[in-house]
Amino acid sequence: MPQTKVNRISIDNILTAAENLKGVAIRTPLMPNHHLSERYGANIQLKREDLQVVRSYKIRGAYNMIQSLDEEQLKNGVACASAGNHAQGVALACSLKKIKGTIFMPSPTPSQKVTQVKMFGKEYIEVVLTGDTFDDAFHEAIAFCEKNDVAFIPPFDDEKVIEGQATVGKEILEDSNEPVDYLILPIGGGGLAAGLASYFKVLSPSTRIIGVEPAGAPAMKNSIEKGEVVTLDNIDKFVDGAAVKRVGDITFEICRELLDDVITVPEGQVCGEILRLYNEQAIVVEPAGALSITALNVLKDEIEGKNVVCVVSGSNNDITRTMEIKERSLLYEGLKHYFIVNFPQRAGALREFLTEVLGKNDDITHFEYSKKNSRERGPALIGIELQNREDLEPLMSRMEVKRFKYEYINDQPQLFHYLI
Repeated sequence: MPQTKVNRISIDNILTAAENLKGVAIRTPLMPNHHLSERYGANIQLKREDLQVVRSYKIRGAYNMIQSLDEEQLKNGVACASAGNHAQGVALACSLKKIKGTIFMPSPTPSQKVTQVKMFGKEYIEVVLTGDTFDDAFHEAIAFCEKNDVAFIPPFDDEKVIEGQATVGKEILEDSNEPVDYLILPIGGGGLAAGLASYFKVLSPSTRIIGVEPAGAPAMKNSIEKGEVVTLDNIDKFVDGAAVKRVGDITFEICRELLDDVITVPEGQVCGEILRLYNEQAIVVEPAGALSITALNVLKDEIEGKNVVCVVSGSNNDITRTMEIKERSLLYEGLKHYFIVNFPQRAGALREFLTEVLGKNDDITHFEYSKKNSRERGPALIGIELQNREDLEPLMSRMEVKRFKYEYINDQPQLFHYLI
């Protein structure tokens, strides 16, 4: 059987991984999606890894790597660093194999995620909250492994992990009733993309494989463009399941060789897709899980009339983020705007703003005002939600006509994030 040019991930090893995962990872459905198919004029199917045991595909790679270790390597247990899905995958793998696992997570990790990890790992795992960031937790985990001779389970940059993730692709090809023209998948560190690309390029070489990253963390795209792995200085961490500063060395080599394209989508557009999937189809996805579906809008001209598979990678979405998701979506759609308005400190100024400046369909959703007795004007921070993005210019024109001095802060990132 032919191998990929990079010759790292063999089909035989992927088939072995599939055997290892029997009774561990469920065979998630490949589901036709009529809403998306009608919207884009294509035959769109979703590979629902959000329905996996730990609500993401991460159990596949974690378990496959742990399964590959011998008894001597496992005698002191395993460890990993993660603030999310990888931690849950390792925890469940430890519970199933009845081995000790130590999970290092950043101290600010939400309690809901910590609880989930403990639930899957049961008495076999210990959660260590340390440091402020993932990098802090990662370095602590590595030091722990070196000191205690414990096997470290990386989230993506390992061949056994990649082979486990590749079993998603095996299931897609076996369950699809027609040739797959486009395979669209999310990219974080690159393990899922490297695995699926390794499988598809051998058994379905005509399939175009498109990787999708959040615009605020284009680590793979930038690395491929530069021809070497780059480390991003700053990233937007909102799409937490796919926002990494640095992709893996192994995953980079495979993705550079085998992916047909890597594209990015704005975080605000991802938020809109999350809301649309929930409201229209009762599908709950995490931000990373929505990346491939969000990319359909970018690729709509290409995919018309084609058979398209989108990998929905996970559904571990914290309900407390709902308001932030809605806010980011509205900002991206041009329907939410923030102003600092200097109100004349006279009776009736606010009433005048409400009746003569605010449009009939405009809604004030945020208002902060402190009266300054020694000043002629008092600043107010106002958030306004519009029904149509075209209503912004008339709103600003009415403020100028009525001589309300204002500062528009949506396009001032530092001020915006400080105030909002």
